[in-house]
Amino acid sequence: MHIGNYSLTGVDLKDTGFGYTLSLVGGKYKMIVMYWLAGENKVMRYNELKRSIGTISFKTLSVTLKELEQDQLIIRTEYPQVPPKVEYRLSARGQSLIPILDMMCDWGEQNQLEQDVLESNPL
Repeated sequence: MHIGNYSLTGVDLKDTGFGYTLSLVGGKYKMIVMYWLAGENKVMRYNELKRSIGTISFKTLSVTLKELEQDQLIIRTEYPQVPPKVEYRLSARGQSLIPILDMMCDWGEQNQLEQDVLESNPL
């Protein structure tokens, strides 16, 4: 099997560009956080992200944001005021992933099985 320029025969997936990309955006919420930050808001505070995502716990959101910041996909800006104000935005590196995420959305819209569409939109 070949993905991109890689033959997966005898190659550890984590040692490929594909595997590296998955390590950055894998997980339940990383791509969702990135999409919210890529939208019209561009800059969001922690509670805005929490409300927007809805189903994410405070701990999971905190861990997700720390991992995205560590991977240099988002920028965390803390303002020295009371109460503390912290904002998150995509870094240039994070923004460079948005076209890939857009392609995934396009693929999903074009290839979603009719059965899945009916189940998610009952009459």
